[in-house]
Amino acid sequence: MEKLRQTETASTLAKKLRAKGMRMTQQRQAILLALAEAEDHPGAEILLERARRHDASVSLATVYRTLTILEQTGTVLRNEFDSDGARFELASTPHHDHLIDVDTGHVVEFRSDKIERLQAEIAAELGYDLVHHRLELYGRKR
Repeated sequence: MEKLRQTETASTLAKKLRAKGMRMTQQRQAILLALAEAEDHPGAEILLERARRHDASVSLATVYRTLTILEQTGTVLRNEFDSDGARFELASTPHHDHLIDVDTGHVVEFRSDKIERLQAEIAAELGYDLVHHRLELYGRKR
């Protein structure tokens, strides 16, 4: 299994969003920086804390509005892991699955060729071509 890393920078994200007609404010730039630096799946409140390290004027309302726009433009993915609330990651991350620690809420990203093959085989056996899937495993650390 391979570990995944985000490779898209905040400036690359900003260029893509400007090309889609999105105005790039200092607050939005701070939010993009926080997202690009994230090695986890932050919720809006955590994203607010991190964005404020770059621009103290960022508000929670700005984070929510920006996340909505980023989700609509396909820039971020919203994840709803159990009842933990929405958590976000950049959509440019290569396809992967998630293992969520039920005690800590920690999310581990992973990719397994074996799982990918098995899912495709199951879909084919049922008469389908697999076009998309999302796998979430919930576990407890040994």
